[in-house]
Amino acid sequence: MQSTAVYRTPQSWLALAVFLLVVIGVGALIGTQSVPGEWYDGLTKPPLNPPDAVFAPVWFTLYVLIAIAGWRVWIEAPRSPAMMLWGAQMLLNWAWSPTFFVAEQPWPAFAIIAAMWLAILSFILAVRRRDSLAAWLFAPYLAWVGFAAYLNIGIAILN
Repeated sequence: MQSTAVYRTPQSWLALAVFLLVVIGVGALIGTQSVPGEWYDGLTKPPLNPPDAVFAPVWFTLYVLIAIAGWRVWIEAPRSPAMMLWGAQMLLNWAWSPTFFVAEQPWPAFAIIAAMWLAILSFILAVRRRDSLAAWLFAPYLAWVGFAAYLNIGIAILN
């Protein structure tokens, strides 16, 4: 891992702002275009399904953590396998909501979320020795996506 000074340059702060803007901005855009509707409201939900109001603040917080982790890895190794995994999990993340809520396809959405969970875990394993903070920033994300996968498969099975 590089010295912490590399994270404090003006270029680094600009890169962090870009990461935050892209991750939160695209996530928010997709979220506003993939709002649960009548179809979702009519589904049988598995036990432990939280109220809809929980999802936006959780995802906002996770997107901040995802952006910071991605920025840290990008600063150190922008073309690394870890950065490729970060990008892959992000694309899968952005694909899930339209697949589940817009296309109303819980089984394909489950395939996406399972692949996303594996990409998140792979990212953690890839960065844990070089940047343990980036790995730890992904830990709540891994847990939440695991929980979301449970909800997704529960909906797929129950409906």
